[in-house]
Amino acid sequence: MRENRLQVLLWERAKQPDLGAWSLPGGYLEPGETLEESIRRHLAAKVDVREVAHLEQLETLSDPDRGAREWQLATCYLGLVPRDLDPALPEDTHWHPVDELPRMAFDHGDITLAGRERLRAKLSYSNAGFALAPQEFTLSELREIYVAALGHPVSATNLKRVLLRRGALEPTGEVRSHGPSGGRPAALFRFRSRGLEITDPFAVLRPPR
Repeated sequence: MRENRLQVLLWERAKQPDLGAWSLPGGYLEPGETLEESIRRHLAAKVDVREVAHLEQLETLSDPDRGAREWQLATCYLGLVPRDLDPALPEDTHWHPVDELPRMAFDHGDITLAGRERLRAKLSYSNAGFALAPQEFTLSELREIYVAALGHPVSATNLKRVLLRRGALEPTGEVRSHGPSGGRPAALFRFRSRGLEITDPFAVLRPPR
């Protein structure tokens, strides 16, 4: 989450094919390396992303024509970074709003949108919001995250009711002091678990009618 928008980390290609297009971080497996080990190594080495709150396999692509020079099998992962983390990025790497993608290389635009749809589904039936939210937050701050990720309005009252009823949230007992403009201090909450849990397998967070 950057600037209250769901964003994806992309790097600009400096060579052909697709010179100047943007692509998802990735790379090749090393001997004896698992997929998740490879992902975390590439993220840490190339874009200084060392803290991924949640990582799950998204899909495997095997179309013989997806690569311009060779047949590449690609296993894609959805990785979520909490809003309060700000990793150092090289000059050719930037966060981009998922709903305003630049010109994308290969099939990486489709992969990005598939990741967005997976996230939206997860937010409905699980506690996946923990992976985007900071450790502690107000309900208003959490609502901003859900609105940006889901792409439609969400009632803070309804979000509180749903997540508390499912046991996903718990109050910290602390409050956030009001800002310069005044107002009442807001109660702080946290996710009960910092690991993925299915809270309601049949739930869907729909836009208001």
